[in-house]
Amino acid sequence: MYVSMKNMLDDANANNYAVMAINCFNIETVRAVVQAATIEDAPIIVNIFQDHLLTHCDSELIAPIVKTIAERTNVSVALNFDHGQEKEYLIKAIDDGFSSVMVDASRFNLEDNIKMTKEIADYAHKHGASVEGEIGCLGASEGGEFTQDTMYTDPEQAKIFFDRTNIDALAISIGTSHGNYPEGMVPEFDIERLKEIKRLTKAPLVLHGGSGSGEKNIVNSVKNGINKINVGCDFMNANRDAAAKHLRENPDINFFDLIHSTEKDSIELVRYYIGLSGSKGKNKNLK
Repeated sequence: MYVSMKNMLDDANANNYAVMAINCFNIETVRAVVQAATIEDAPIIVNIFQDHLLTHCDSELIAPIVKTIAERTNVSVALNFDHGQEKEYLIKAIDDGFSSVMVDASRFNLEDNIKMTKEIADYAHKHGASVEGEIGCLGASEGGEFTQDTMYTDPEQAKIFFDRTNIDALAISIGTSHGNYPEGMVPEFDIERLKEIKRLTKAPLVLHGGSGSGEKNIVNSVKNGINKINVGCDFMNANRDAAAKHLRENPDINFFDLIHSTEKDSIELVRYYIGLSGSKGKNKNLK
């Protein structure tokens, strides 16, 4: 079933679980993610990151693919434009059939963030799409280096932002980063900040940078109010590692078999995160 994020995140908020949002970029990654959700009877969100959308598979191409795959399963599947930073790309994604968009205007001050996010939310809602907004900024982790330049989300500003933008979900910063963490590092989550944001907003809350955050952090964040968890690097790494394994075992494997074998292996990583999120079996709530 092809749907927006709204109903699934409202149910997750009401029933204290989270829906997984996995970054994809082509038919194979989308198919693996939806297959994992189907096995676990869990709602799922297919995330397409802006850079991937612009350089690999544009919204006109990917939206019909995801919609067709979604309509072939009985679980709820949303397609979300992840970290959309320009209005024209966000609007085009909605026009091309994305069921959800995430407005990333967190680089602006509060008023400008509200202005841009509300403008897109008003447009999206007229077209039946849901909207995620973000307040606070994440650190960066690339090449074994970690920069904790995180601007943690201010709870009072989060309430103002949520109330004035009319968004459906709120992405917050409580200690995660985008990218791969240095080996052996596990981030520290500010759970008290999360609790206060939840108390004030009562909104479906989103955790970005879920990859490498550790089971304890993920489970604890869901327990205290996170309703959507973004995972990109761990899924991409699972695909890479599976491809490397098959090439070691059979260097002469043809490309078709390599891609399909990798796709099947990567399903397990998604199932693992569905288990941590508490969304296994929750698709029944949405029927």
